Amino acid sequence: MNGYRNSVNIKLGLFFVGLILVIGLLAYSNSIVNRLRNDNREIVKLYSEIIAKTVNEDSDTNLNFVFDEIIKKVQFPIIYSDSESKPIYARNLSQSLTPEQLQKSLTSMDKQNDPIPIVYTDPDSNESILLGYLHYGDSDLIRKLQWLPYLEIGVVALFIFLGFIGFNSIRNSEKRNIWVGMARETAHQLGTPVSALMGWVDRLRTHPKESYNVVKEMESDLKRLEQIGSRFSKMGYDSELKSISLKELVDRQSVY
Repeated sequence: MNGYRNSVNIKLGLFFVGLILVIGLLAYSNSIVNRLRNDNREIVKLYSEIIAKTVNEDSDTNLNFVFDEIIKKVQFPIIYSDSESKPIYARNLSQSLTPEQLQKSLTSMDKQNDPIPIVYTDPDSNESILLGYLHYGDSDLIRKLQWLPYLEIGVVALFIFLGFIGFNSIRNSEKRNIWVGMARETAHQLGTPVSALMGWVDRLRTHPKESYNVVKEMESDLKRLEQIGSRFSKMGYDSELKSISLKELVDRQSVY
């Protein structure tokens, strides 16, 4: 019973340790993803400020430079839209996307990250005018980092599963060997008294007048069988220690 309880406690302990490791791995991965997303957001904010400043300067050359040279270097998908969120310019997206597909990509990006507004300040009236938005999605690195913990957990789970199968196979093999050994030992233990009883039966047939002495010897062999049966019936239970006389035990075995 204690062995079973210890086995259950070990399994529960391993389960909670594994659970803590999984939670820690996911939390650490999410913290890295959030930091990368914050860095990307700061970059997009900077781009929006550059675009707004370029518009204030009323220079098409500078605006083209922003889109063709600066935004071109970003490593994540980005879409520039007007004030009504209609795509105007896209980067790091397939060139074969239709306007409808581009609009769906924009909507998907907004679910990942809030768009950054591009606000133009009129120098005369000091009025803020919304020019559009910069919509951006997660980079390939972020997407890989999001899947990495699950991949690692899957690999570890696979190794645990294979180890569990191997452990069960070894344990079952050991059980079979134990049962084979027990069967042999049982046959060995029962062989002596059973053979003796068979001999006493033959003795009774040939010498019926010695029945009294033979019956006494048969009772001794039957007690031996009873001891063997009692011994095997107690297997799996806690041992009960008793103080006995070694001399009496040796004498009894010698007589037998």
